[in-house]
Amino acid sequence: MQKILLVDDEPRMLDLIELFLQPLGFICMKETSGKKAIEILQNEKVNLVLLDVMMPEMDGWEACKKIRKFSDVPIIMLTARSEKLDLVKGLNTGADDYITKPFDEKELVARVNAILRRLSVNELEEVSITYEAFRLNRETYSLQYHEAIVQLTLKEFYIIEALITRPKKTYTREELLNAAWEFSTYTDTRTVDSHIRNLREKLKANGFPIDEFLKTVWGIGYKWS
Repeated sequence: MQKILLVDDEPRMLDLIELFLQPLGFICMKETSGKKAIEILQNEKVNLVLLDVMMPEMDGWEACKKIRKFSDVPIIMLTARSEKLDLVKGLNTGADDYITKPFDEKELVARVNAILRRLSVNELEEVSITYEAFRLNRETYSLQYHEAIVQLTLKEFYIIEALITRPKKTYTREELLNAAWEFSTYTDTRTVDSHIRNLREKLKANGFPIDEFLKTVWGIGYKWS
């Protein structure tokens, strides 16, 4: 059974989410602080984290940053804020997706299932994709260039996977959104730009000549060339 870590400082919200997910066969672990959630992730295997943004002591953004230092577990942020800058900030910390409160039960379940389904599909596919000196690893969700290896978030992985499997093709933002966000009804296409920006910064910092490969096609989207 798949294990989901629920992190929210409101016990009633934790109970509500558990009520949605437990009947579907998920094991729900509940914590009320980011610090305790980090301790669990350092010692146990978890398939997915639902992480609230507004928490005392350590908010969800800070907790997400700390988790990303040692784990690539998929993270869905739960936020009562609807401003785009707040949502982009969450994605910039390494989150894979977000849901704005109050959320619909069907939306929550669909987003959880979409991420976990994509993980299961990847386990059945070939371990890696290679293009020139690049190797994208489906088991570790990492990208290698010669001897340099960079750990990717789940959404970053899906974006690179789409681009590198069809080099030279120009992808629209909508196409990349569909590739990385299987359930994308409420996801803005501008979040693709945010993830691309994060990717470029991360890869440049690790010595990847990313400007030579990840190209912006103005007015359309992106391509791997």
